Amino acid sequence: MRDLSAFLHCNAGQVENVFFPASGRFVGEDGTPVLWELRCVSSTEDEEIRRGAARRADGGRGQSVSETDVSLYLGRLAARCTVFPDLDDKELQDSYAVMGADHLLRAMLTPGEYTEYLRQVQRLCGFDVPFEKLVDEVKN
Repeated sequence: MRDLSAFLHCNAGQVENVFFPASGRFVGEDGTPVLWELRCVSSTEDEEIRRGAARRADGGRGQSVSETDVSLYLGRLAARCTVFPDLDDKELQDSYAVMGADHLLRAMLTPGEYTEYLRQVQRLCGFDVPFEKLVDEVKN
């Protein structure tokens, strides 16, 4: 019989939060960029976000299919992964005249900053690791 103890929750390695300067435009009192904090979401949370970003589309021949609005999905994923700043803060949303964490994130960051932010989120959640690399790591 094989030992399953490595798979127990208490033995599973945890994904550490990531701190990074999402933008050089937000600086602290000392003049250095403020670090933003990101966390990895669970697969259950990811599925919930993905379902919320699904849209019905015409699949031809009278069929309808479900498609994921990738932009909406990534925006909501990035917002859910953000620990700091608190994107649900009413005062912060009001200051940018937006409602919703994903809308606030887009309003706060320039297009280039937002794109890099999405890359950080995807990296943290493990979406950037090619399957071949995982196979190589297992072999070693």
